[in-house]
This record gives sequence, C-alpha cells and structure tokens, in this order.
Amino acid sequence: MIIDFSSFDRRDRFPEILRPRSAGDAFVVLFCLWWLLLGLFSIFPQIDLAVANMFFLPEPCATPARTGQICGIFPYSDDPHMRLLREIFFQVPYIVAIALCWMLIQCWQQHGATFKRLRARNLEIALGSLLLGPVLIVNLWLKAFSGRPRPRQIDLFGGALDFVHAGSFAGKCVSNCSFVSGEAAAAGWLFCLVFIIPQPARTALAVPITAVSILIAALRVAFGGHFLSDAVLGWLSSLVVFSALLALSQTTHSRRISEN
Repeated sequence: MIIDFSSFDRRDRFPEILRPRSAGDAFVVLFCLWWLLLGLFSIFPQIDLAVANMFFLPEPCATPARTGQICGIFPYSDDPHMRLLREIFFQVPYIVAIALCWMLIQCWQQHGATFKRLRARNLEIALGSLLLGPVLIVNLWLKAFSGRPRPRQIDLFGGALDFVHAGSFAGKCVSNCSFVSGEAAAAGWLFCLVFIIPQPARTALAVPITAVSILIAALRVAFGGHFLSDAVLGWLSSLVVFSALLALSQTTHSRRISEN
C-alpha cells in the first residue's frame, strides 16, 4: 500500500487532531485513558480471564501430571486459514513502514522550492512513532521485562505458569512476554496513519485500515497469544506515542512560523 503524501500542502483540510492544540489535548486524553484502562484491568483481572476463556477449548489430559491440571487448546490458533490471515496481517504494518521510508528518502532528495516540508514532517512523525512505540517501548522494554505469561502459558489454560494481572512484573515469563502485545501496538500505529493521509485517500482508506488494525489485535486474543488487556493497551500505546510526537512537531512548527 503506497500512500501519496505529496498532495499535502497548506490548502489541505487537516483532521482536527493535526492542529497543535488538538494534538496536545489528544495526547493528554489518550495518556490518561491508557492508565485508567491499566487500572481497570489490574483491579478486575477476571475481565482478562473471562475473555480468554471464550476462545479456550478444554480437553481431557492425556497424562495428568498433577491434580486438577487443566488441558486444552485455543482452536483458532490451530486453524490454517486463521493462521494464514494472521501471518498476512502481521506483515502489513512493516510493509507500510518500508514504503514510508522510501517515500521519506525521496522527499529528502528534493531541495529548495521542490522540498515539501509538511510531507517530510508527517513521514518523520509516522516512522518516529513506530520506532519509539512498537519497537522500543513495547518490544524492547515491556515485552522483554514485564514477565507476564501469555494465556496459553498459564495453568488455567493448559500451561504451567501462574496468572498475573496486567501491569504486574511478577510473572515467570522469561522473554517475549504477554504485556503488552507487539502486534497490537503495530496495528495501533497503522491506525494512526489515517490522521496524516491526505484527502481523498483518507476517506477511502480510513475504514479498511481501521478494520485491519482492530482485527490484528483481536486475533492475538483469539489465538491465546495475549490477554484482552495486552491487546487493548498495546494498541492504545501507539496512539499515545503518535499523538505526543504530533503535538511536539506541530507546536514547534507553529512557534517557528510565529517567530518569522
């Protein structure tokens, strides 16, 4: 999917979130919402367990290793069609990121009057939010050190580890843990692109991008790869990071204009 950001100019009608004050307000609201949801999932961990149980199919244990052992599977994770769909969607954000890198390089090669500053800035925000959010915060920090086991790893769903609530770093998962979902974070980043896609592409692509973004996160829950809180907070984390960078960029740009 190649998005032509070259049509961005001052005559474009930007979504409300792209204006400096609105972007800053959006960041504050999303940041507070993230922590409120984390508190909700932490206080009511049964939400995660109930949703995960909807996709879990108990089965008799072939050779019970301990009394009360629970065995079973998450059927969607074994369905070849669902696995193929997940594999396709898994690649989408990174294919888009490669396309945006190529477009940014093309933009940087322009000089003088042909250089589209607004286009370059929005591409930089998009790629910067991907690196800061899904890559650094989610995959290199939270997933590496949170210690939260995935649903299929806990003893309530056929695994061997204890359940820990969202936000707890007391779990026994060693690496690539459940909190938060990296794929959901990448999906949330993909959704953020809706706010910087120029018209008329924005209107045409908003619905399919949103649908794919939500489905990517939902599949991780259905597969037993993440709890609902992991998917929701991972998805939302990208919106927080994106709105923060957008607000910072727009505020800096507005100050430069006022100084000139």
